[in-house]
Amino acid sequence: MKKPAILLVEDDELDIISVERSLKKLEIEYELYTAYNGIEALKMLRDTEIQLNPMVILLDINMPRMNGIEFLKVLREDPQLKNLRVFIMTTSSEGNDRFEAEKLGISGYIIKPLNYNDNTKRSDSMDAFVQFHLRKILLDENI
Repeated sequence: MKKPAILLVEDDELDIISVERSLKKLEIEYELYTAYNGIEALKMLRDTEIQLNPMVILLDINMPRMNGIEFLKVLREDPQLKNLRVFIMTTSSEGNDRFEAEKLGISGYIIKPLNYNDNTKRSDSMDAFVQFHLRKILLDENI
């Protein structure tokens, strides 16, 4: 059986490490692909050699070159990609960002908390998302 694929679209190395740590706790086999902006992610999704068909896309909003909202607009207009499940992960609690993302049919919106005391990112919300939502998605798709 083919391992489920997850596409992480994130430009912050600390956030990538945080997601990787949270995913390791799943104890489920998966393949993680990482793109650093929307342009890279679209290139990966459209590459016929890779044949990437992720079960879930974890998408940051604030990225260089093509941000998450711009990526989502292109994704939803592409007949081959428009039905992919996308979860936004962001430090932005801007209502407009959330509204725009929800208009574009996201599956969920995760606010990435920061721990300002020691300047490291907390993984609480990511761990909870991975353990309760992503686990169910990956297990349901493998049945």
